[in-house]
Amino acid sequence: MSQEGNSSDRPAGQDPLLLLKTLQLLWTKKEMKKLKEEIRRGFAGLEDPLAGLLDMLESSSDWKGKGHSLGYYISSELQLWMKEHPAVQQSGTKLKKLQARAFRILEQCPANLLDPLISIYQLHTADRNYLLGHVSHLYHRGDYKEAAILSIKLKLQPDQDVEKMCAPLLFQDKINLVEDYVGEHPELQCRLIQILDTWCEPDFNIRDVARQYQGLSRYKPDKLNRKMLSKLIFRLLDRFNVDPALCPNVINQRHLRTLNYLFYKRFVEKTMTQENWADHVQSTVGENRWLQGHLMELLLRHCDLSTAARWAQRCNLPEEMLPSEVADELQKLEMQERVEETTKEENYKEVKKKDYYQLPIPRANIHLLQNWDEMMQCWEKVLKPGQVVGIDMEWRPSFGMVGKPRVSLLQLAVRDEVFLLDLPRLLEQAELKDEKEKLPHFIQMLYSNAAITKLGYGMSGDLSSLAATCSALKGMDKQSQSVVDLLTIDKLLQKSSIDWKKGGLRVDVLPPEQSCEDGELRQPEKGLSLLVQHVLGKPLDKTEQMSNWEKRPLREEQILYAASDAYCLLEVYEKLCKDPESFGLSSDLTESLVRKPSVKPRAKKHLNKQEVPSPSGQQCKGSDRETPRPPAPISPKEFSVVCDNMLQGLGRYLRCLGVDVRMLENEDDHRKAAEIARQEGRVILTSGLPFQTLQSQVGEGRCFSVNCSGKAKEQALQVLRHFNVRVTLADIFSRCQVCNCDKYLKVPKERMRQLVEGSRRSMGDGSSGCPTSDQEPPGRTCSAAQPSSTAPGSTGPWGADVGLVGSTALQVAAIPPGVLDKAELTDFYCCTRCGKVFWEGSHFGRVVSQFQDILVTTGDEQRIYELN
Repeated sequence: MSQEGNSSDRPAGQDPLLLLKTLQLLWTKKEMKKLKEEIRRGFAGLEDPLAGLLDMLESSSDWKGKGHSLGYYISSELQLWMKEHPAVQQSGTKLKKLQARAFRILEQCPANLLDPLISIYQLHTADRNYLLGHVSHLYHRGDYKEAAILSIKLKLQPDQDVEKMCAPLLFQDKINLVEDYVGEHPELQCRLIQILDTWCEPDFNIRDVARQYQGLSRYKPDKLNRKMLSKLIFRLLDRFNVDPALCPNVINQRHLRTLNYLFYKRFVEKTMTQENWADHVQSTVGENRWLQGHLMELLLRHCDLSTAARWAQRCNLPEEMLPSEVADELQKLEMQERVEETTKEENYKEVKKKDYYQLPIPRANIHLLQNWDEMMQCWEKVLKPGQVVGIDMEWRPSFGMVGKPRVSLLQLAVRDEVFLLDLPRLLEQAELKDEKEKLPHFIQMLYSNAAITKLGYGMSGDLSSLAATCSALKGMDKQSQSVVDLLTIDKLLQKSSIDWKKGGLRVDVLPPEQSCEDGELRQPEKGLSLLVQHVLGKPLDKTEQMSNWEKRPLREEQILYAASDAYCLLEVYEKLCKDPESFGLSSDLTESLVRKPSVKPRAKKHLNKQEVPSPSGQQCKGSDRETPRPPAPISPKEFSVVCDNMLQGLGRYLRCLGVDVRMLENEDDHRKAAEIARQEGRVILTSGLPFQTLQSQVGEGRCFSVNCSGKAKEQALQVLRHFNVRVTLADIFSRCQVCNCDKYLKVPKERMRQLVEGSRRSMGDGSSGCPTSDQEPPGRTCSAAQPSSTAPGSTGPWGADVGLVGSTALQVAAIPPGVLDKAELTDFYCCTRCGKVFWEGSHFGRVVSQFQDILVTTGDEQRIYELN
């Protein structure tokens, strides 16, 4: 800018550099009101405010750091001022010159300056090739994150190579930025998922890709393994609603894990029938030759040659795919073996009748309803005033695949009859006849009718699946009346210490893996089966639970199982209402039987008292016993968890908030979490299929399944709210993020400067130059590093009075250059276990803002935070 004439004859605001000095003084004094007024007055006096801002930014470097700077404040104020004075906008050649200067600043400015500069200098209107060239310059300089952020701001993604832009970000663990990069571009989302899927190919070496990108910071090659890539792909599929067919490799791997799980259920746990197991194996493998090859390997490991040969015949496998011994057995296969297998299954079913609950009604009273004409008899009997209806639902197991399950069968049991509603058929016929409202209307009438008692077990989850099946049924849980959820009673029975024999009821509870009459080991009962065993004397036979309920026609065993699941609710309810005291329950059951559907253990809520009709039509009167309450508030120090290896991000967030967290390594088996939980009294945090296995290995409420599709921050909020963990400002960063230690050594800045300099001087002779518990710090005296503590009532967020553990050395070499020169820093905090060095920065404020909804602050803490 031209500065002819004597600057002392003009107001200070007319010279951008003099204006900058004035603003710097006000910024240092924190006189924000005067600063704002001076900025507006100064820009009004400048000949060219846009060029003036560039003069200021080019002559100062305070805006290059993270956080809010004077440069950011000036730019933001100019942006607002320009809206009031649109005439200052430039165009043509003059604007292009300003844009060229602005781009040079963009190369080194923080992310928060991008939006103001792009807006002020209309950078989105610049020549697109020029913009792409500028981003390419940043990229080849190794500034991958900055290149991606600028591309998003300028909407350049359609003209860029998505693999080239996103790969280095993935290696640097910037997954959120990758999602933002493709977020508004469906074609890029598909391309990204296809690229990630190719990385999951069995022979693919991810390190070969990483070598193409120079200067990767924070790159951990082992972290981006196939397991993590698979989890990321399924997360992207769910978020962007992309066709899973685009990623055959991860889908195949998921199906292979399903195969392994099915073999475990059939041959290790022995909890699946041959028919159910075979049905699921067939649907999982399909026509996929790769999966069929793995099926052969599993069959040879768990079964005999004849079974492997039968599956080879069933899958129509070519001879070249078969091991020689299977090919030989396939030629010898005879029909008699199949007959023997069938006979064995029939004998097994006969034996089971002695061990399990049996339906007390004839087969003719079980009605499978597949059209609306058949539904009329159900309508009349089920909606009869004063009726008691047992309700259950069945759907095909998802085996961890994306999406909520869709109900395939709705069972309604009344006295002496059971109605099985084939929902897919009924909904399909209703749509063809343009009668879509008929079936939802019937179900809504049933649930909302206060004169009809509805019995269920974990009905909240059933209603959620029902809503996913038919959108017209969303919100049913809010409309429901006179609902009795026997899950609530089950919880009370599990806590009761009553002697069942004294109550007049003989209950033969099988201990884990006790032998049955058929000579095989049986897994311990749980859920509804255990409740039926406690109340009626025998458990439910759950071997048909994991059937393929979508396949038609239903087998006879499926029909009997579905009818039993619903009808047993009527018998349990009737027996409890007749003699509740013998089961350790209140004589009127008011606090046991509640109006609203209860929520399964993973999301407990308050239960409300209400009178509930008994089978005889009488009302159960209220009592003074307390209803179950949410868990009492606890502090993060009182909460200790072990995170499964797919939840390491969640573990880091919880540790950041002061929770005692142990995390499984990527190669650890899920079952190690149960071992740690039992030994150390920790709660298991897991997700997906491992939840069912781990839940049975620890006490009630000691295993929690988090939402696997949510981000780590959302998962942390879910856990804290569920367990009522009250986080305060003092808890944030009270634990080391690396090793989980909660004890720190407080070191003054000048002493830390000595340690850093000593470390650099000692690099030549091989010594660490850092203090350990076995080594006196350089400079002789230990008084320079006083330990900090958090006694009750103190406001310091750091650990107790301790020294360093063992021979731990302080990691002073990791302190970046320039940190020791920051005037606002007075102390450093060193982990006494691993030696990691921490200092107060902007990260504390970001964590506070992320978790402010659940943060508990006292008056003193709030004032301290506001001052900071």
